[in-house]
Amino acid sequence: METLRKLLLAGAMLGAGAGVGTALFALVTPGEERKQAMLKEMPEQDPQRRDEAARTKQLLLATLQEAAATQENVAWRKNWMSGGGGRSA
Repeated sequence: METLRKLLLAGAMLGAGAGVGTALFALVTPGEERKQAMLKEMPEQDPQRRDEAARTKQLLLATLQEAAATQENVAWRKNWMSGGGGRSA
């Protein structure tokens, strides 16, 4: 009987903990208006930031393509924008 009592008490404690956790999560979750405001504030929504990210991706892809086409170790370059000038493998 004591074991059953302990099991029921443990189940009640776990249930209460889950209930408190769920209630706290519901309290701190932002509302729909706040979610929309947060999405508008994200850096990816700024056209200038998007253009900068696209340019960075283009430069990275060009560097990777050049590295794949040559035997030079492009990681040793001082200036990655220029071709050559660093130590080679």
